[in-house]
Formats: sequence, C-alpha cells, structure tokens
Amino acid sequence: MIELADRDQVETIVRFDGVGLRYGRSPETLQDLSFELKAGSFHFLTGSSGAGKSSLLKLIYLAHRPSRGRIELFGQDIGRAKRKDLPFLRRRIGVVFQEMHLLEHLTAFDNVALPMRLAGQRPATYRTDIAELLHWVGLGTKMHAMPETLSGGERQRLAIARAVVARPEIILADEPTGNLDHAMGQRILKLFTELNRLGTTVLIASHDLDLVASSGMPTFNIESGHLTSPPIEVMEDDPADDLGLVASGEPEFIYRRPLTLSEENSLEDEGP
Repeated sequence: MIELADRDQVETIVRFDGVGLRYGRSPETLQDLSFELKAGSFHFLTGSSGAGKSSLLKLIYLAHRPSRGRIELFGQDIGRAKRKDLPFLRRRIGVVFQEMHLLEHLTAFDNVALPMRLAGQRPATYRTDIAELLHWVGLGTKMHAMPETLSGGERQRLAIARAVVARPEIILADEPTGNLDHAMGQRILKLFTELNRLGTTVLIASHDLDLVASSGMPTFNIESGHLTSPPIEVMEDDPADDLGLVASGEPEFIYRRPLTLSEENSLEDEGP
C-alpha cells in the first residue's frame, strides 16, 4: 500500500507536470498540461464544449491514467500507485458529476449515505450527520423523497451533499449549474463557496462565464486540450461577502468532526 501523506501537512493537492491523455489511437485529448492546485484554493476551469474539461477532471479523480507526464495527488506520485491503492486516494476526493448519477431507487437520505455504507460505517455513526447535512443544503424536509420527485436544483444539491458527506479534501464539480437558471446557479455557487471557506479545495468546470465572473474566483482555461492560461490568483476581496455569506469564525454545526458547516448559511427555506 502506498503511504498517504498527512492531510494536515499537504500543501499542494494536485500537481500536473507535462501530462497528456490519449484515448486509444486517437490524437491526444489533453496535451502538455502543467499546473498545481494548493490546499484550500478555489478555481474555475473554463473552456468550450469538447475542450477537455471533463477529461482533466477524470484524471484528477482517477477515472483515467495519463498517457504521459506525471500527476501527484496529495503529495503522492500516481504513476507509482498500484490499482489496489487507488481507493485510498479516491476517498479523499468528492465528485459532483454533470449527470449527477443519483440512484433513483434510493431515497435522498440513502443516496447521501451511500459513501458511508460503502466505507463500512454503521448507520448509527452517520444518521444524525446526514440529516444535518441535508438540512444545510435545503433538503431537510425531503430526506425521504425519491430523486424523481425532486426539482433540478434539489437533485443538484443532493448530488453535492453526497459528494461532501465523507469530508473530502477536494471537490471536483463538472458543470454543476449547466441545467439551472441564474438564480439557482448563484445558490449552488454559494454552497461551494461556503465549503471552501471551511477548508475544502474546490475545482469547478464550467462554461457559464457569467457565473465565473460573478464569483471573483481565479480561473484557468483549456482549449483543444491545451491550457491557455494558468491558475492565477486575481481576487482582492472575498467574493463570499457579495453572495451573502457571513464569516462565522468557528462554525457550530454538523458532522461531529473538526470540519463543520454553519447553520446560518444553510440553504433551507430558500425554495427548490
């Protein structure tokens, strides 16, 4: 088993060095990617449809291996990792898929509980935590609802809750507002911003340039498989203030673990 770096000591969550990705014998989908994401950072990944945004995210959450180059996650060289070692790294990554991938035969509560069950935890150890998390994302009254009865915004928030329930160190979101109106997109951005405020590294792939601009967060762009601009910190003021988030110091609420979510920033009672 590979030795995992201590999560409190890792300064760089993701590092790409000359990475390329090829599917079969086709031309490279991604070419010569070199960048890094620091712990606690928030970035948008922009680019036109088909530019390679989803492929880049798949490399980070270990759905694919690079054709060339070096990828480090949490200080570990992925090229040296064996297949049996990958689940230990994946557990440190939360993914919000573009298609959401909710299990339609499970309730909202059971969808969020799935990562905990797969990790072998007993329901008694997470039942209260999940109820509080569903409350925080505005689904406290719908935890027993089936996914097909939820609105598009509710389904998206359910997918986000499932991605964060195990306290990942990085959240990857692929077009999380792609099928939502502007108001709902801003609410989803508010949720990600609060998670980042609490220490989670966030990378969102999006082609919604209005949403990206309103966030004030640093961005980098990919076109035809090439990075055309590196991640650059351009933010002077905290954009969370413009989104109605209140700095809460030590948040009071959720998980019974060191990282908690503040009840004052819940999305409860904000509608679907």
